Amino acid sequence: MLPSIVKAILFLPWCLALPVPPGTDLKGWDFVKDYFHHFFLTKKELPLLTEGEQIRFLQQFFSLNVTGLLDKQTLDMLRRPRCGVPDVTDYSISPGRPRWNKLTLTYSIINYPFGMKPSTVEDIIYDAVSTWGNVTPLIFQQVKGQDADIKISFWDFEHGDDWPFDGPGGVLAHAFLPSSETPGVVHFDKGEHWSTSYRGINLFLVATHELGHSLGLYHSGNQNSIMYPTYDYQDPRTFQLSVDDIRRIQQLYGRKMFI
Repeated sequence: MLPSIVKAILFLPWCLALPVPPGTDLKGWDFVKDYFHHFFLTKKELPLLTEGEQIRFLQQFFSLNVTGLLDKQTLDMLRRPRCGVPDVTDYSISPGRPRWNKLTLTYSIINYPFGMKPSTVEDIIYDAVSTWGNVTPLIFQQVKGQDADIKISFWDFEHGDDWPFDGPGGVLAHAFLPSSETPGVVHFDKGEHWSTSYRGINLFLVATHELGHSLGLYHSGNQNSIMYPTYDYQDPRTFQLSVDDIRRIQQLYGRKMFI
């Protein structure tokens, strides 16, 4: 059975768009099928959709021009660096609204990426958790070692959770929801060029996104949201959560009370 969000989008009026023409680049189609399987459907569900339906779904999901054609705009979007958390969640695993049942959360940084001082990484993670703490009653405390609610680490390729990394570009990081078997676990691809600026991949932006998952947020379809699945650089010095981000995190934990 297809996830409800997939069925809902597939039965929108644009489902009558033109079919995919013959002679389409097979390499491109293989990439799209792998992408669709990885982030949206299982291999068992994938044959239930035609190639044209898969393309139209992706175009609708990412707010692109819905044509059903594998065009440059669509491929460019799918090839952008992104979070490894699937876009259509299996709600049988994480029903309802997953959240922590407490407001004081500890976090630890297990190891560090190449080319960054540990103190720099610690400052960045502090800023990222503070971004969510500034709009909720959540209080974050850094601790040492593995005994923490949120555990942050950097890994290369296969690292034991069935979500292998792929080196520079592609999948940047992933995190597990509070209701999962490994709540609060946040993994970053150690092969990325992590940075504090627009060069490479900005660690603050990705950390803020992944911490959103670790607090219970799914991906957002709002391109202004930090929880949008693909990476887009913003200046961390002027960064602010979107209205959508604030509304959703406050639905889980409430508003911050100022004295």
